[in-house]
Amino acid sequence: MIKHILFLVCLASSLSGSAQLTVTNSSYIFVDGNGFTEAANVAPLFVTGAINLNEADSKIYLRNEAQIIQGNTASTNSGVGQLSVQQTGNTNQWAYNYWCSPVGNNSAAAGNESARVGLIDESIGLTDSNNANFTSGHNGTASPLTISNRWLYAFVVSDEYSEWNGLDETTAIDPGLGFTMKGMGTTLTPGASSQQYDFRGKPNSGTITNSVAAGQFTLVGNPYPSALDAADFLWDSQNTNIDEANPFEASMTGALYYWEQSPNSNSHYIEDYVGGYATYTCTEPDGSDNVNESFVPAPYLFYFADGTASSPPGNNGGAIKAAKRYIPIGQGFMVEGAAGIQIESFIYVKNSHRDFYKESSSDSEFFRTSNENTNNNNSDASQYDENGYFLVSSDYKRFRFAASFNGLYSREILANFHDTATNGFDYGMEGKSPSVLETDIHWTFENEDYVIQAHSFNIELKIPLVVKIKHQQPVTFGIFDIQNFDASQPIYVHDIENDIYVDLREQNYSINLPAGDYTTRFEITFQNAETLDIENITAKDFMVFQNTKNSELTVLNPNGLDIKSVTLFDITGKIVINAQNLGAQNDYSFSTQSLSEGVYVANITVASNQSISKKVVIKN
Repeated sequence: MIKHILFLVCLASSLSGSAQLTVTNSSYIFVDGNGFTEAANVAPLFVTGAINLNEADSKIYLRNEAQIIQGNTASTNSGVGQLSVQQTGNTNQWAYNYWCSPVGNNSAAAGNESARVGLIDESIGLTDSNNANFTSGHNGTASPLTISNRWLYAFVVSDEYSEWNGLDETTAIDPGLGFTMKGMGTTLTPGASSQQYDFRGKPNSGTITNSVAAGQFTLVGNPYPSALDAADFLWDSQNTNIDEANPFEASMTGALYYWEQSPNSNSHYIEDYVGGYATYTCTEPDGSDNVNESFVPAPYLFYFADGTASSPPGNNGGAIKAAKRYIPIGQGFMVEGAAGIQIESFIYVKNSHRDFYKESSSDSEFFRTSNENTNNNNSDASQYDENGYFLVSSDYKRFRFAASFNGLYSREILANFHDTATNGFDYGMEGKSPSVLETDIHWTFENEDYVIQAHSFNIELKIPLVVKIKHQQPVTFGIFDIQNFDASQPIYVHDIENDIYVDLREQNYSINLPAGDYTTRFEITFQNAETLDIENITAKDFMVFQNTKNSELTVLNPNGLDIKSVTLFDITGKIVINAQNLGAQNDYSFSTQSLSEGVYVANITVASNQSISKKVVIKN
């Protein structure tokens, strides 16, 4: 029995031995995470067996990123007392967080129990809290904490927007299932950007399963009061194997999808939503427990009333979060059932997937709009470069490919290379696209769309690139985050129709594309089939500006390059000026008297079919 322990900062710092923790009535354990730093075989509170919170006033408080780890056996916690663990979400009342409760109801029965959103309390002190209020109105409030139940949803074995399941504060949510909830407004202390919540109930433990099906998505999450190791979860044998002889064998595609919404969201109407899904996967841990992570950020998209995605808004700045290996307490995410599953199956999360890893550390991040952390522990910062990109091991190669559409937004996809990659699907090195837009790029395999793809590197390799264009517009291709390629190795985008090879390590490739789906026109190659005399042009070769006095668009060509065309696009992609075969003059002027004031994109194409795009502000 443990009774009246106030500040417990060194209990069970070794993961050896065996114990079962019981807290009696009117007794509590307070665990201060500030006393602990992540390390092998360390946990602020480790219990090899079950936890018994015996009576209603039996309490365990986890504060300052403290966590509980329980043994790998199928421990079943019991008792009507409560574990209290805190987490923060965004304050934006129009933006969703995806949650997963680390606790369930606290009945006398042993084992995990369903949770309710009503278990989320407002923290008002070190150990005290008030139950949250609920409203059927559109907006919640921060003080007193009031949650709008209009935005509480689950998503289970579904692939249609209409299949979101509405919840309320009394709905039982099975252990391990995620749910959505919006922020509580902006009435917190000035400067604060996150709302603190207090999950109270019986701590989840042991193996937890939830349903998946082929090509269907389920919103799940980290169901424990500790970090969840994404690598252990993704590579658990019960989550990776597809056994057609045993259709109940669990399996998923190996990618986790995290929702992120723009911090500037300011509407509850679906047509005004601006957000998207980021994609994460990783390789199987090696003998030293190292993995190679692959992550593609969420493009911020517009949405139609039926929930389908449209193009991103112009100059939206892109997503700001990066999924990492250790999934924080309370984080929800989507998983997709693998294609080989014939009927509904299951995914598994287990105590063996749990680790003590603080959210404030370098390899863990909660998908909310706030970037605030309580600590600044960067013990694993060497895994990432100064831009936050994961540094793969020396036996891997990779690069990121991006397309900029009309100079207004871009889409990023990732290419991995390793000797073990096959011509088929490579679990842990590839990720399917969570959505394909009207104007977009992606890799492709067996008619499936990918944002992360893997290959065994070969100098003769040709990688198909699919480009979708809704309206005619200038498109620019480029690469970055190039890792472990020889400095002399070119990486070409091959425009098959124009028979042009452009080494993207030397320059971007810009081109005007009419509306259409380009499934066979572009590819990535590593050698040039022919020696082409391509005139290398740069932005410095031209000056483009508005002559306001004369209401003219002026293009200066100081190097006397042979200009094939000058095309001006408005913000919708409509062509408003299209001048052809201009020759090698030093300057050109085009009337803009009929144009509205605003931002336009000028595209200049030279005789070699290379293009340069420049923004210009028209004011008459």
